[in-house]
Amino acid sequence: MLETVDTIPPKPEGTSSGDFRVGVLVEVTGDSFSARLDNAGTEAAAAEGIIAGQVGSYLKIRNAGMDTLVMVERCWMADKQGVSEQMVQLSPLGELPHSGGFQRGVSQYPASDAELYTIQESNLEGIFTTHSDAEFHVGQLSSFDSIDVHLDASAFFGRHSAILGQSGSGKSWTVTSVIQSALRSMPQAHIILLDMHGEYCDKEVNGIVSRAPFPADLCRSFRAEELEFPYWLLSFSEFCELVINPEDEHASVQMSYLRSALTRLKEESNEHLELGHITVDSPLYYSIKELMDNIKAANRAATDFGKKKSPLNGKFDQVMVRLEGLINDTRYDFMMKPTKRNSTEKLPDLMRDLVGLGSPSASITILDLSSVPFDVAPLVCAQIGRLAYEFNFWNPRCTEFPIFLVCEEAHEYIPRESMARFNEARRAMERISKNGRKYGVGLCVVSQRPADVSETVLAQCSSFLCLRISNPDDQDYVRAMVPDAARGTFSALTSLSKGEAVVLGEAAPMPVRLKVRRPDPPPNSTDVDYAGKWRDGGLPIDVDQMVANWHAQER
Repeated sequence: MLETVDTIPPKPEGTSSGDFRVGVLVEVTGDSFSARLDNAGTEAAAAEGIIAGQVGSYLKIRNAGMDTLVMVERCWMADKQGVSEQMVQLSPLGELPHSGGFQRGVSQYPASDAELYTIQESNLEGIFTTHSDAEFHVGQLSSFDSIDVHLDASAFFGRHSAILGQSGSGKSWTVTSVIQSALRSMPQAHIILLDMHGEYCDKEVNGIVSRAPFPADLCRSFRAEELEFPYWLLSFSEFCELVINPEDEHASVQMSYLRSALTRLKEESNEHLELGHITVDSPLYYSIKELMDNIKAANRAATDFGKKKSPLNGKFDQVMVRLEGLINDTRYDFMMKPTKRNSTEKLPDLMRDLVGLGSPSASITILDLSSVPFDVAPLVCAQIGRLAYEFNFWNPRCTEFPIFLVCEEAHEYIPRESMARFNEARRAMERISKNGRKYGVGLCVVSQRPADVSETVLAQCSSFLCLRISNPDDQDYVRAMVPDAARGTFSALTSLSKGEAVVLGEAAPMPVRLKVRRPDPPPNSTDVDYAGKWRDGGLPIDVDQMVANWHAQER
């Protein structure tokens, strides 16, 4: 058995004078190491303010030509022949060549008697400032507040990412902080944010003004009724999802008829443009009233001078009810009765506003979807995702104009389970996740229930920013998705404080636990002070005005 070291041995050649020998390896496996700590070494390090062996702290193993960087995953006391020894389990993170730099992974494993040393802040700082040129700074190391963590912006935005954490863990703050950092360092960004609950947008209701937490000269906020997502821009499959019940016994007949009717109406309404080849999916205007008239005529069509019913007679009852309901309900006016996007010639203006090229221009476009009816919200998100993808798919200079789509509350419209009303949203976002990188369209999935999010979308994310996650199902799901999670780093998810996160994947030089940079200003999302309001009563409530807002669908 190896003897416990009571004195500090001389440092090997090449070891910095600020490093302390604190232990020796006793076991080496392919994914973790075990080491015994030396009392004398840890005490000497503690005298300099370095606590060796603390879970989440960093150490290095001395090796010929390079050091192995490890993180403390677990520590415990072992009794060896009546002598108590402090043991630690270590997760290998990468290698530190003596010539400088940092390399992911371990190419040369240490021997079981290799010595364990502390690591200086300057070494860690060099690792986490590798991408500091881009100034994409997201936070500070939890174990060293003085060390800033910079991420690889191209990897984070271009290869898809995910921000995951349970409600109350600081998810909205993290989204805001990440975008603020991006806008500070990259003011020519092109970000589209799907704001499902009105947390990030400019708005004014009953004299109460809320401002977007981003620079006013770089940001534009749109409500659905302001931007408008017209029915004629829906793809054929999206339109069918809107008006056809897939369980209707006549669904196949309805789809066949609509395919020919829509193509004909688009051709007739756009003859003046001389476009040539037109398909059912071409983004061209047509009159919804004319379509409704065509459907009604088909539904009562007869042959032989009215003596016999045609094969289409009576097959469109459900379609007519659904379509008339959408047209007559004012909540759907932003889609069914557009006032600004009412001709094919208006499509370029919509696309400019969507990606920030409108007047005024913007680096981030915030789409406030909080007032969109629940039943069509997934379809609207599908349309936004598809339009963002189509913009660069048809853009010959797509590599010069990268777009980043942030999907807040992704579990609400990109579910893991296959359900008819979410099919188009899943298809649009999965298309971006699988093919968007080729055309400069990045995706960020934000969710408090990772286990409910499409597996295909999460599997394509190369970087994960995980806040506190307590649900075992969510933990297991994310653990299976992340590309290189160190077990010790990932096990900290349940103990993270608010605003603290674990970053894993290609954007980070190695798995790291950090404190997310405090957003300034914060989003319009704060925890309600139940104790204070229930104790003091809070401000008076105008119930009449509340009901009026309800009637007007304003919030």
